[in-house]
Amino acid sequence: MTSNTPPSTPANYIAGDWQPPSGTERHQINNPATTEALTTVTFSSQSDIDDAVSGGLDAFETWRETPVEERIQPLFRLKQLLEEEQEALAETLVKEHGKTFDEAMGEIRRGIENVEVACGVPMTMQSGTLLNAAPEIDESAPRRPLGVFAAITPFNFPVMIPLWFLPHAVATGNSFILKPSERVPLTSTHLLSLIEEAGFPEGLINLVHGDKSAVNHLLEHPDIEGISFVGSTPIAKHIYETAAAHGKRVQAQGGAKNHIIVSKHADLDFAAEKTVGSAFANTGQRCLANPIAVVEEDVYDEFTANVVSRTRDLTVGDGLASGTDMGPVHTEAHAKRIREDIETGIQEGATLLLDGREEYPDEPATYLGPTVFGNVTPDMNLATEELFGPVLALSPISDVAAGIQRINDSRYGNAASLFTSKGSEARQFKHDAEAGNLGINAGTAAPMAFYHFGGWNESFFGDLHAQGEDMVQFYTDKVVCIERWPESDTK
Repeated sequence: MTSNTPPSTPANYIAGDWQPPSGTERHQINNPATTEALTTVTFSSQSDIDDAVSGGLDAFETWRETPVEERIQPLFRLKQLLEEEQEALAETLVKEHGKTFDEAMGEIRRGIENVEVACGVPMTMQSGTLLNAAPEIDESAPRRPLGVFAAITPFNFPVMIPLWFLPHAVATGNSFILKPSERVPLTSTHLLSLIEEAGFPEGLINLVHGDKSAVNHLLEHPDIEGISFVGSTPIAKHIYETAAAHGKRVQAQGGAKNHIIVSKHADLDFAAEKTVGSAFANTGQRCLANPIAVVEEDVYDEFTANVVSRTRDLTVGDGLASGTDMGPVHTEAHAKRIREDIETGIQEGATLLLDGREEYPDEPATYLGPTVFGNVTPDMNLATEELFGPVLALSPISDVAAGIQRINDSRYGNAASLFTSKGSEARQFKHDAEAGNLGINAGTAAPMAFYHFGGWNESFFGDLHAQGEDMVQFYTDKVVCIERWPESDTK
């Protein structure tokens, strides 16, 4: 393959060339909506990864000295290409992942926003200078790029999450390797074809396909400076511990069990609308979903009836079909696990208000309707574990303070939302809720690209988060420079 001919099947992109992975393991990719076989991806060998790192090191030596204004020019071109190709890229994403077309378009838009923010690196990479820090001495702390970075990204947002990391990595002067989820190789290949067209130097940005073997080799490779990861908590822990043990910078986003608190002072119709949207968007397969709503007892019955009514109205189907509100679950295996979790909820005594398991008998096993439980107690699996699917749990509470305590009792801390019209409750929530992304009268606490993406407790391992100002700090280090230029009588 030549570098200007994007492959028709998933391939690695290494040192400016499309190359078939040389490993022996393969994985078949099916359309979740139709079970049609889309392609087969071959996994990379360790030598493939070594070649990507080597190409990144070579590109870094020149790129680090490239003026920052020149480094951001390919990002401007990438932004334009993403906008021009947005619908075609969204179609690839829907076929491979299963989300709706509108959700795919929204994901790509969020990715574009991260490219836009990275174009501001000539300002955000600046650091302080102090004249006359000491007699005849000026002191400064310029930021320097570090080398080759890698990102290990999940199946559920195969465009947006790579764009959390890649634009800032290269804008600050580093080279980059993307190891996407093996479940979404077509979307990743499509994205890299646009990156290639944007005109980055050969070897600066590389793509390698693979599974956990490829991941572990990246974590242990001596020439990789840092690792970014988004996925489940158990794997995030492994990523963090292994990469840190090999001297790397690490940011590892883990799982979540996000809560919505509904106050009796809330606009209940608005709160119900946003709760349903948050729980079932992307078929619940996202770390910012709010799969449990704790509701003040005075309004619990009214709110529950509203939520169930709205959920019944959702249309489940192929994400490319007009009018679809929720697509299928990504794989049959995951849909099976969610059905088992629903059965566990019943056995534990929760009230099944809407059962989505048997609504689509003539569709592939990936189809699962939205499910709603009521009277969920804090000790139930529905209240404690991340199901990562279209299941919403409702639970009555005495007051907002009790809701905040529910949030703080969770081992996770990714996000939380409060619906209220009372300022004192909002302030209490903002001060006391122990989660990294907080929403007040917002169903999904998704930060804009110029703010970092939070995450506390077992939802995040590391110090510097994705997006925003944390990205510049993660991809650079400051050197303290002390300058003195004494006058001399000699010439």
